[in-house]
Amino acid sequence: MDINLFLLTFIPLFVAIDIIGTTPVFLGFTEGVSNFQRKKLIWEACLTAFIVAIAFLFMGKAVLRFLGITINDFRIAGGLVLLILSINDIVSTSTESRRHPHTHIGIVPLGIPLIMGPAALTTILILNDKYGFLPTISAMLTNFAIIVLILTNAKWITKVLGEGGSKAFAKIAS
Repeated sequence: MDINLFLLTFIPLFVAIDIIGTTPVFLGFTEGVSNFQRKKLIWEACLTAFIVAIAFLFMGKAVLRFLGITINDFRIAGGLVLLILSINDIVSTSTESRRHPHTHIGIVPLGIPLIMGPAALTTILILNDKYGFLPTISAMLTNFAIIVLILTNAKWITKVLGEGGSKAFAKIAS
């Protein structure tokens, strides 16, 4: 596979996932959690996101068409899920009530929709149509390796970038 073709698939997916912008949210959700539990959540989130991405790669277009859902409908629904989670996070007074390690936050909201949200899923469909399966799956695997590295080192990365740097990167990516 040509390096240019790989970059044409890798970069849009990296931007759509926006893992640097997700890092402060990840740290907020895992505040007060042991390192062991944090690593477990990282793998749970990545596995969930990867399974959804693979399923969407193979069946996404057909399922959306069968349900009569457009890509824009899908984006709006994902945005509403993020809005509800954000409002719940703001309204909740206790960090304990929203951040129990055993509540599977690795699945929702970390795996879906923060890592593999509507933008990333839509990007996967577009890349697969435009460039084919092999470049798309290669970009997905590379992005997931980067996600694991970034989330594993999230505290250090946030310290280096600072809160402002993380927010700036998230704004640029969006």
